Amino acid sequence: YIATNPLRQFGQNHGSAFLPATYQATILNPQADPPLANLACEHLTSAQQRRQLDLLKSINERRLRRDAVNGELEAVIHTYEMAFRMQSAVPSLLDFSSERKQTLEMYGLNSGSRRKQEFARQCLMARRFAEQGVRFIEIGSGGWDHHEDIGGNLPRSAETVDQPIGALLTDLKQRRLLKDTLVVCAGEFGRTPAAQFGTGRDHNNRGFTIWMAGGGVKAGYRHGMTDEYGREAVEGRVHIHDLHATMLHLLGLDHEKLTYRYSGRDFRLTDVHGKVAKEILA
Repeated sequence: YIATNPLRQFGQNHGSAFLPATYQATILNPQADPPLANLACEHLTSAQQRRQLDLLKSINERRLRRDAVNGELEAVIHTYEMAFRMQSAVPSLLDFSSERKQTLEMYGLNSGSRRKQEFARQCLMARRFAEQGVRFIEIGSGGWDHHEDIGGNLPRSAETVDQPIGALLTDLKQRRLLKDTLVVCAGEFGRTPAAQFGTGRDHNNRGFTIWMAGGGVKAGYRHGMTDEYGREAVEGRVHIHDLHATMLHLLGLDHEKLTYRYSGRDFRLTDVHGKVAKEILA
């Protein structure tokens, strides 16, 4: 699981909640150079690192057998191994020198604002990671909390992401990856139709629109509707648990069978709710 969104605290957005720590994200910072620090080991050869990791693994596994259950220690063992593999795989993925000039221009990597270029970089990273088999990738764009001056701020935010997202979808489709890749574009919540502070909009949990592409969803289809003011969903409402159930279904997982025992009870990602929105399936 790769996340390239450095906008919020790690624990809030990219932790693993009640799941073991091995399911938390690996964070890349697109604003940094390099985006992932400490990839190169300057004081040990690859063979020496391998011997060192094997020793650490044997010590940690001995402790794990004694503890029987230790999620954090399991995560440490997994993280060391993943980090070792990433040292050889990640540098080439972060190197855009092999990309055609037309591709870089399509994403907008060298045009527009710095925000747009940073988001374009994330989108191109996402395509490169998907191409190499990374199963879950999250990217993000900040500056969407339009409590004031929505007439000026919203167009600027939309301009930041419009070209890079279009390029990502086009690129995935051209490489025959879109049919097997579920793309989900969402924010934190909806917005009220009424003005806040005269020129902005407040948070709204009753009317919220997202879009999905590829990965088995029906192309060109709109599901559900809000009231005439855009305040509340009134037709084809999809609860957040329904959305998660649908996403898991598209990934080949039955959300009702996907449980994890934590603090004495079985937890589902959809809690005790969730219904697949079959209308949107291709």
